[in-house]
Amino acid sequence: MAGIGLLGAIALAGVIVAIYAAWLFHDLPDAGELADYRPPTATRVYAGDGTLIGEFSDERRLYVTYDQIPATVVQAFLAAEDRNFFRHGGIDVSGLGRAMFKNLFNVVSGRRLEGGSTITQQVAKNVLLTSESSINRKLKEAILSSRLEATLSKEQILELYLNEIYLGYRSYGVASAAYNYFGKSLGQLTADEAAFLAALPKGPTNYHPKRFPGEAKGRRDWVLGEMAENGWLTDAQRDAARARPLVTQDAPRRAAYQDADFFVEEARRQTIDRFGREVVQGGGLYVRTTLDPALQSAARGALMKGLENYDRRHGWRGPWGTTDFAEGWQAEAAKKTTPPERRAWQAAAVESVSGNAVRIRTARDDRTGTLVTADAAWANANRQLRRGDLIFVEPTSETGSTFALKQVPAVNGALVAIDPQTGRVLAMVGGYSYALSSFNRATQAQRQPGSAFKPFVYAAALEGNYTPASIVLDAPISFAGGANGERWTPENYSREYYGPQSLRRGLELSRNVMTVRLAQDVGMRKIVDLSEQMGVADDMAPNLSVSLGAGETTPYRLTAAYAAFVNGGRRIDPYFIDMVQDRNGEVLYRADGRDCRDCDRVFSGQASPRLTPPGKQVIDPITAYQISSMLEGVVQRGTAASARSLGRWVGGKTGTTNEYRSAWFVGFTTDIVVGVFIGFDDNRPLGSGETGATGPVPIFTEFMQTALKTRPARPFVRPRNAVFRNINGIEEAFRPGTERRREEEAPRPIDIPIGPQKYEDVVRREREEQTRQETTPSVPATPPPPKREPAEDLSGLY
Repeated sequence: MAGIGLLGAIALAGVIVAIYAAWLFHDLPDAGELADYRPPTATRVYAGDGTLIGEFSDERRLYVTYDQIPATVVQAFLAAEDRNFFRHGGIDVSGLGRAMFKNLFNVVSGRRLEGGSTITQQVAKNVLLTSESSINRKLKEAILSSRLEATLSKEQILELYLNEIYLGYRSYGVASAAYNYFGKSLGQLTADEAAFLAALPKGPTNYHPKRFPGEAKGRRDWVLGEMAENGWLTDAQRDAARARPLVTQDAPRRAAYQDADFFVEEARRQTIDRFGREVVQGGGLYVRTTLDPALQSAARGALMKGLENYDRRHGWRGPWGTTDFAEGWQAEAAKKTTPPERRAWQAAAVESVSGNAVRIRTARDDRTGTLVTADAAWANANRQLRRGDLIFVEPTSETGSTFALKQVPAVNGALVAIDPQTGRVLAMVGGYSYALSSFNRATQAQRQPGSAFKPFVYAAALEGNYTPASIVLDAPISFAGGANGERWTPENYSREYYGPQSLRRGLELSRNVMTVRLAQDVGMRKIVDLSEQMGVADDMAPNLSVSLGAGETTPYRLTAAYAAFVNGGRRIDPYFIDMVQDRNGEVLYRADGRDCRDCDRVFSGQASPRLTPPGKQVIDPITAYQISSMLEGVVQRGTAASARSLGRWVGGKTGTTNEYRSAWFVGFTTDIVVGVFIGFDDNRPLGSGETGATGPVPIFTEFMQTALKTRPARPFVRPRNAVFRNINGIEEAFRPGTERRREEEAPRPIDIPIGPQKYEDVVRREREEQTRQETTPSVPATPPPPKREPAEDLSGLY
């Protein structure tokens, strides 16, 4: 009976073991899946010249193959985690026994316990299992480790491990950690840097290089010792590596280049719209954008400087806080956010004030000094500085004790630069500081463009029966209004009228009344349709006020629409992304979809293949040239004359809305078109005199000084079939047959010389004639309207 009972017990135990094994194995993952496994990988974004400008990821990881990982890095991790990796079959029995033996002493001495898991077991746990701590999970881990060893090579297992492991600093995998901790690629790491990375798997938080520098260096030095013990470093190399200090970056960075936050965010949105969030955040895509880093840095610098200049014109707004200098005031003051783009700015407190002699103390480094006298006078003129005021300052030199007074502008703006031939967005800044406000005013702010819309009115007229020399009357005009009987009476900015003027003069000097008369004759339906075809906006109302810029658009769209004036009349659709590839290098998207059927032919001396220019033809090339020539006059002789220093073949148009709520300038050369916008986010007035010429034009000028270094201005392309005539010293383009209309519309006075003349001489003669008429006694049939200064509360768009 005893034997039967024993056999029954054995059988029962066998059944129990079988049931347990069946339960254990029923949901065990297939180790073979790891042969094609790729962990989530960061999508990396590059500028057109290859500069890394950003990353999109939930887990910041850069996947590298085993042959791309230097031997020093591999040896460091083997020394720290699994020295017998290439000799065991997934479970290191000797290593496990050694760890258990050491842990007996570690428990007694209070030291950290050592683990016995191999790298293979860690891969099984990290990739195929959960992190629960149980006997079941350990058994599954052991079984899967054996299966992994049978399925994958040692190199494949190690590749998975070194790409999957979390190493702190938002880093998954060794390649990402090398960049985040040291700003280096794997191949650039030294032995001590590799040893530090290998020290992190046991506890990245415990060995944080900034919070626990002593523990971090100690663990690093231990790994170096293990590397030497295994023969991977000589004693001299170990000692030299241990002697080096542990130097890491202050924080992980997605890219070393940090001037393109608004651009990168827009690229992220567009990429997600095209491929989906999951693919973008973990698919390891390669995204090449259209960004020009040199132009982007220049754009950000020019816009920030221009907004700060506006802010300074409107006075000191006062301190951002106060302090009584109690214990801890400096730590509190240092928490105040400064624009990250202004790295030299820092918080400070006013210690004493004696007239314009102001003494301050900085919060970050406890330096004392004085404010620049001019800055103190500027602040005191508007709001007296007082002891305890918390302000922002910037050292005027590294070692000096004089500081400039700074304040974050309340106004904001945008700058967009586009290649007019292709639509490539070369630079984009959507505000003063992305860290302070991520709202992109270039693509998201719908604002009235004011007179910056007028070129589209004139283009519609030139598409019809008008020429640049056609005459339009600049005289008072009034229109019936709404149900209350009010009337709309547009006025010029100067509140004066100048009689018959050519279209060129009207656009160069931004005459409102001429523009309204022109729009009334051409028809607002035609103007609105043309502007929509050119991409200014959608669903614009065909009201006469729209001719002066009462519709709404974004700086991004308006700038792109101006490209047609430069590229021969083609509407181009601006874009940020040139090409997208998957992690294997397969092209998923290419912006330029044109075919070149002969591009792969063998060269035999014949002409090179010609690609069709991108974009749809929306206006006649002659019209485009006429507008670009007239807008060049805006810079040379008109409302944007302050940009004349840039030289010839630079055109553009200013824009200012009613009550000075928005200020614009869109300028261009043959190779680049740039839109600048300034305005408050709540659309309140900018202040009297804040026109497109006052704020945006200087920003454009500063930016173009950089752009023209590599893209020098060149003549606008002359249409082949245009007829050219000199009109008042300016060569005008006409469609064939229209050049004779000028004589019919406005015969040339006999006292004006024939042939080419300087435009300034023509203006001078007109003024002399006007003076002669004013001094000649006469009795006018209708008294002329009195001259008035520009009104403070402008009721029109300019």
